Amino acid sequence: MPDDGRIRHPGLAAKVVPADAAAAMIRPGDTVGMSGFTGAGYPKAVPQALAARIGEANAAGTPFRINVWTGASTAPELDGALAAADGIELRLPYQSDPVSREKINAAQMEYLDVHLSHVAQLAWEGFLGPLDVALVEVSGITEDGQLVPSSSVGNNKTWLEQADRVILEVNSWQSAELDGMHDIYYGTALPPARRPIPLTHPGDRIGRPYLSCPPEKIVAVVSTDAPDRNTPFAPPDASSRRIAGHVIEFLEHEVRRGRLPRELLPLQSGVGNVANAVLAELGTAAFENLTAFTEVIQDGMLGLLRSGTLSMASATAFSLSPDAVAEFNADARTYRDRIVLRPQEISNHPELVRRLGVLAMNGLIEADIYGNVNSTHVMGSRVQNGIGGSGDFARNAYISFFLTPSTAKGGAISAIVPMVSHVDHTEHDVSVVVTEHGLADLRGLPPRRRAELIIGRCAHPDYRPLLTDYFERALAGSHGLQTPHLIGESLSWHARYLETGTMMPPG
Repeated sequence: MPDDGRIRHPGLAAKVVPADAAAAMIRPGDTVGMSGFTGAGYPKAVPQALAARIGEANAAGTPFRINVWTGASTAPELDGALAAADGIELRLPYQSDPVSREKINAAQMEYLDVHLSHVAQLAWEGFLGPLDVALVEVSGITEDGQLVPSSSVGNNKTWLEQADRVILEVNSWQSAELDGMHDIYYGTALPPARRPIPLTHPGDRIGRPYLSCPPEKIVAVVSTDAPDRNTPFAPPDASSRRIAGHVIEFLEHEVRRGRLPRELLPLQSGVGNVANAVLAELGTAAFENLTAFTEVIQDGMLGLLRSGTLSMASATAFSLSPDAVAEFNADARTYRDRIVLRPQEISNHPELVRRLGVLAMNGLIEADIYGNVNSTHVMGSRVQNGIGGSGDFARNAYISFFLTPSTAKGGAISAIVPMVSHVDHTEHDVSVVVTEHGLADLRGLPPRRRAELIIGRCAHPDYRPLLTDYFERALAGSHGLQTPHLIGESLSWHARYLETGTMMPPG
């Protein structure tokens, strides 16, 4: 396939091979570090060729499985294809593929759920074992062999440094204007050699525009011309708009009280329809000259950049709808001056999140009346996607918001429960809980005050009497204990749903 002049290094141009030839260089039992973050910048051709090869081997009775490390979620052509071929032994650090999810929950694939900022350090520590192959998409190769990153950076820097062998996919579908948008920082180190990261504003550039890799490590180059997985966002519904309204009203209140500057503090937003709706609604408020220090740029943030409400954004990847991708590609040169894409060990780094005072907005599966949050497991045991970067931001944010509709499954499930069935973010890392019914500012409140506020402002009215009854009986039976619970009853809500299909009791 033609590379549209993207491979300008003669030595690497001589290593161009078909995808199946590159896939043949990956061996059973290999650990492969693949590019990709929220469906952006993942390899498109070699994983499918590898999945076909694995499927044939497994069908013939010759077991063939690999370990897959990525930046975050990828796409059906990677996660889905390899999982369907029963080709993944271990997956980390985050996934959102339905086939992978089923394999994980059926104990047919091991899954290591890791904070995204920790992955590179774990790899450098050697804790995860050796990395055999790096399979990385780039958007070009310069004359001197430097690699122009693609639409995500993720852990690619670490994969290229750590791997014994490197396979590159050069994707000419990616905009050539990505060249110059990236900032690859090579100054991280393990203790005791660690030094402060010299970044004090989201727009600071502290590294290089290119990824580096010794040409002799690169065993194959594959030319592709294929789009990222660009999933449309649902239009903001009434519930999402009400959640957004509560957030904006709160931010305006904090500005009036002098606790936030008029231009706010750098924004972080998790991926999803609700978070995207909040970003879109920010464009209708009276804020100006906003910045973002986040992991993903999605449609709402691109809209804020287009309108000028957002002056610049730092991230590690895009997660755009097809319409937003077309808009970005049509004006990529302009966006390049206002977007910086970094390795996720920098975009999600706790030191920087704390220093910059990030306003973190993330989603959840359920929150309990004391402010503990479950963002990964359904009914306590079944993993959904993973913690992703929410923990990196929530623990270190200036204000940590968690946003959710108050119910799911048509009202059969309350997102506010007496006790979460799995804890990803403890009450100590949750500042504000927001549903369509209201906002609970939990800062400075002891447990019983938090419970009253969450029930009164965030729970769906249909569930408030049940939650209030639980809380009052727990209070009566606690004899003054700090966090009153009826342990035998607290998780019965989840059991009731599993038995009857609703958290509402009979009658």
